[in-house]
Amino acid sequence: MRIQRKFTTAGRDAFDSTQWVKRSSRISNPDGSVVFEMNDAEVPAGWSQLATDIMVSKYFRKAGVPQNGGPNGIPSHDFDTNRTDAPSGPEKSAKQVIHRLAGCWRHWGETHGYFDTAEDAQAFYDELAHMLVHQMAAPNSPQWFNTGLHWAYGITGPAQGHWVVNPKSGKAELATDAYSHPQPHACFIQSVSDDLVNEGGIMDLWVREARLFKYGSGTGTNFSKLRAEDERLSGGGKSSGLMSWLRIGDRAAGAIKSGGTTRRAAKMVCLDLDHPDIQDFINWKVREELKVAALVEGMKHLGADQKDVAQKLGLKLDYDFNGEAYATVSGQNANNSVRIPSAFFDALDKNADWELTARTTGQVIRTIPARALWDDIAFAAWRCADPGVQYDSTINEWHTCPNSGRINASNPCSEYMFLDDTACNLASINLIKFYDSKTRTFDIERYEHAVDIWTMVLEISVLMAAFPSREIAQLSFDFRTLGLGYANLGAMLMQAGIPYDSEEGRAVCAMLSSIMTGRSYRMSAQMAEALGAFPGYEKNREEMLRVIRNHRRAAHG
Repeated sequence: MRIQRKFTTAGRDAFDSTQWVKRSSRISNPDGSVVFEMNDAEVPAGWSQLATDIMVSKYFRKAGVPQNGGPNGIPSHDFDTNRTDAPSGPEKSAKQVIHRLAGCWRHWGETHGYFDTAEDAQAFYDELAHMLVHQMAAPNSPQWFNTGLHWAYGITGPAQGHWVVNPKSGKAELATDAYSHPQPHACFIQSVSDDLVNEGGIMDLWVREARLFKYGSGTGTNFSKLRAEDERLSGGGKSSGLMSWLRIGDRAAGAIKSGGTTRRAAKMVCLDLDHPDIQDFINWKVREELKVAALVEGMKHLGADQKDVAQKLGLKLDYDFNGEAYATVSGQNANNSVRIPSAFFDALDKNADWELTARTTGQVIRTIPARALWDDIAFAAWRCADPGVQYDSTINEWHTCPNSGRINASNPCSEYMFLDDTACNLASINLIKFYDSKTRTFDIERYEHAVDIWTMVLEISVLMAAFPSREIAQLSFDFRTLGLGYANLGAMLMQAGIPYDSEEGRAVCAMLSSIMTGRSYRMSAQMAEALGAFPGYEKNREEMLRVIRNHRRAAHG
């Protein structure tokens, strides 16, 4: 691939395009106690204190970084890995973080033939460094956490059960260590089978989720295969039901605290609308929040002796989401969504009943009025913001690879929807950096260039990545899913004097989305021409081209 320069000049250091300053970063709890503090962290002068705090407290590597300086204050990977006697500590400059990301992406791309020449590889690095320095774009959090730690600093560690795909054979293999293949993907969709302890089953899912949470990623699963309460077990007796397992998974996710080196667990739980336990699922958080209210208000009515004991034990119950009252109840560590097929809305229009079917036999267990179920969904979403709704039929109509399976779930934020046991790494382009408020013009040429470069970054990231299971490693390699988006649309519209909630505002949103989609597909086609299409393409060729045609038709109105 040939890489054009739109932001940089050959021979000029991308880090010299701005002034650098030293700042202090301090993160405190509401009670004033200090969670994190670093003085003299180096960042671009134009960054806000909030951006500084996020970079320094979350994305700076806190240990294992050689403290000897290289060119421009950035240790190179050659300089570091050859100096085993150098003292180690934390990253202290945004230059180091940006260098290890852009340098690692360049390294993997250059190693596997993504660039025509060394000059193209350097241009790729420079353009990315410039965009990161000037906040024109950013990858998802796991890239900041994990990418380049081995390449830049030689950091290693014992294997954590991750899988990688050998680019030459195309086959999944167990990773030999924790860092030479980083975990850059934020978004995972994992399957679960109606099995307790075997591979692919319920307890195995909690282990796979833990691998993801540890490195800052999020995961979503459709639990509709699990049998409902009172369905028969093969060994006799009756199932304790879906909700009993969801409570265990919720507790496991809650054990991953936000004060760690990455962030708290990010988890999505999906359920099909015909599952027999659907009403319990819909009302789960409504019930739990009533329990919180009972705990908090009940605390106020305890006797003096009990209040004294509570004070002695440091027990404080209030409505703080991070407090002990919420930690006591279940369902607080995931987003919940119901998968709604078009058939349900047909039943709703007819004021008809909706059938709930057993997972083991497929037989109808009972029926409930569709209107009553819809009212439950609406009330629960109003009361506690869950469940969300996912339009199952529409989602699968826009599925690019249906011949390889249907779409059953999403990642925690629902921007990634694809096959079970796949992963997606993300990046966002900052629209405000491409808009000139004085001339009220948007730089489409540079925007398209940024889409091109970041599409390549996301593709290269699939090549270098480690995954929590063999299936996810293989399918992610075979389908090479990636997610590109944008940020600050609202801020840009406000600067342009365009109401966010208006036809004009929605038209600008649609235009920018359409350009991003088309341009990313264009770059994908160019990479496929040079390097070959993704392995899952041929089986889904006609369906994929159908969806792309539909995008074109939508763009043309």
